[in-house]
Amino acid sequence: MLTKTLYRSDMLRCVLCHDAPCTSACGRLDPAGLLRSIWFDNEKQAAARLPVEIPCRDCAAPCEKACVRPQEVPIRRLILRLQEEVKPELEVDPPADEERLRTEICGVPLENPFLLSSSVVGSTYDMCARAFEAGWAGVSFKTICSLDIHEASPRFSAITSDTGTIIGFKNIEQLSDHSVAENMEIFRELKKKYPSKVILASIMGQNEAEWEELSRLCAENGADAIELNFSCPNMAEGGLGSDIGQIPELVERFTASARKGTDIPILAKLTPNVANMSPAAEAALRGGADGISAINTIKSITGVGLHTYVPEPAVHGMSAVGGYSGNAVKPIGLRFIQELGDNPALSGMHLSAMGGVESWEDALEYILLGGGSIQVTTAVMQYGYRIIEDLKSGLNLYLAEIGAGSIDEMRGQALENVSDTTDVLERDTVIYPKFNRDKCIGCGRCMISCSDGGHQAITLGEDRRPRLNGKKCVGCHLCVLVCPQRAVTPGRKRVKLR
Repeated sequence: MLTKTLYRSDMLRCVLCHDAPCTSACGRLDPAGLLRSIWFDNEKQAAARLPVEIPCRDCAAPCEKACVRPQEVPIRRLILRLQEEVKPELEVDPPADEERLRTEICGVPLENPFLLSSSVVGSTYDMCARAFEAGWAGVSFKTICSLDIHEASPRFSAITSDTGTIIGFKNIEQLSDHSVAENMEIFRELKKKYPSKVILASIMGQNEAEWEELSRLCAENGADAIELNFSCPNMAEGGLGSDIGQIPELVERFTASARKGTDIPILAKLTPNVANMSPAAEAALRGGADGISAINTIKSITGVGLHTYVPEPAVHGMSAVGGYSGNAVKPIGLRFIQELGDNPALSGMHLSAMGGVESWEDALEYILLGGGSIQVTTAVMQYGYRIIEDLKSGLNLYLAEIGAGSIDEMRGQALENVSDTTDVLERDTVIYPKFNRDKCIGCGRCMISCSDGGHQAITLGEDRRPRLNGKKCVGCHLCVLVCPQRAVTPGRKRVKLR
């Protein structure tokens, strides 16, 4: 059911344009929307949107000529593949509504599980309004504080792929640079215009009195819930942000202070810059928190200038350790959500999960490990609020395919299948790789990796096709991962002889 036919690699030259010329040139289909769905692992929804008869087969492909990279993106071929290879495999019709996506955050209704996480993407009235109009269920508003915030320039750097897309993202961004009064006015206006959308007010106090006061003010001005920022790695002053999140006693104390200010739900946003998150999470629970948000960004240095010797981003000859995010941190985020979701002491607490979510599949992985709502920033910074369309429609179709009535049915379903140690794993069988000779182009990458990073079990024949020595193969599947053609897949199983 989840086997993919089309991948990002099939359309790498596409840059996901704003107001894309390909769609304007076509006039009958929406090539840009179809390509965007492929990019975000939503090929089935793209295929489902196609009419019974598409105009592409005998078309001169004006979409490809109009492309900002003329003739470099195989738009016509991709749409034909959606029609011929993906659409026949659709098992159910896309749902006509989004009822399956409805959920809640600490008892507060959510139209769907997707919120903007506390950052620049949710820092003004206009930005939140545009996100709500696009379909986001809510926002964790950029952290409100009484500090006098002055940002550095530049303040971002990134690790990118060969195509320029961001894999990992570093920021030295701080908190909201609006006054507390200005942010309260934004809350009032947003709730007036968008009463069904959820405002999760991120706050940071400098002492117990400030945590209580900010909590009270946010609740009085329309916030549906409070998020306590115990995790920002970019604070100019010590004793704030992630400095708090690493000390459970402080987490409990300041959570209790915020709880004095309001009776609406409170979530503690915890730092991943720890070995284990449970001590801080349990401390938040003792302090009165109803849920946990995780993860925030990871302390990092993304690179160093080889001529200046200044790490990135360089600000007048200096830099600083900053927060790392993006799809590269998803494995770390999943690990922490699994830890919290599997902790019986936290049973019943809402987990608002984040860290590298770009597609509905990323989001579902967090839900399967215990996440109840999903927050996103870096993908929005790279691709815009419009990604919500594929986040919602892809997840909605998946739920319909498996017969699930709601996302809540999926929460935590993967927890029983993961262990903190490898001791529980079965070790008496080997699953050999299987080589698809029609897809194989004879590059030899599988052989190189097996020879220099594996068990020397693969050789190339005279036809430049791989040959497997079963006596040497241990079933590590390095060859499966490195094949650029996806021509190597898991194959038959062999029981080891003791």
